[in-house]
Amino acid sequence: MEDSIEFILQDQGFKLVHGSKESPILTACTGALLSGLYGIWTMFALPGFSKVPRRLKVPYLPSSKVQTLNAMKLLEGRRGQLADLGSGDGRLVFAASSAGLQCTGFEINPMLLAYARGRARWKSVPTSQANFINKDFWKTDLTKFNNVTVFLAPGVMEVLGEKLLRELPVDAHVIACRFPFPDWPHQASEGGGLDQAWAYDISSVRSALGRTGTLSHT
Repeated sequence: MEDSIEFILQDQGFKLVHGSKESPILTACTGALLSGLYGIWTMFALPGFSKVPRRLKVPYLPSSKVQTLNAMKLLEGRRGQLADLGSGDGRLVFAASSAGLQCTGFEINPMLLAYARGRARWKSVPTSQANFINKDFWKTDLTKFNNVTVFLAPGVMEVLGEKLLRELPVDAHVIACRFPFPDWPHQASEGGGLDQAWAYDISSVRSALGRTGTLSHT
């Protein structure tokens, strides 16, 4: 996930440039196009990375519509505060807020943050329902959130799991999209393949792992 788009662009550029010896104009145009596409992608995927340690960096990849629907199925009946860690363009936050959850989207990419906030204003969604903040969730205390959604790279899931086990209240519900938490027993799952999502009850996870955490919030 961390290098998929970059690798594809670079790989295709190599093939096209080195496979078009008889058409230098086409080669030059193709190279310029790929460079432009890569530049556009890095504007959305990479801003804000300097704020995050290298091992915790995860570029932006949007959730599919099916994946978002699967996550929402796993959130059915839930109430309270929801944190979307790495909220991107805000699609999951908007879906969850429409279901009655008070949502906070954590996003350090200023372009994605501006887009999500602009969309919220255009949709007339109050910040009490969908609030997007420019804040590093790795450095944020998440104890007030009894619902958490994540779509991150597999390489950071174990570290994130430790943070959630330490901080979340006993009634917390965690949804992981595409990549599950290693060694966490899941309560339910929806979908399959790239669109699969898993639901975890934090108290059950702590019991299974022999861990303790924060007290329930009222």
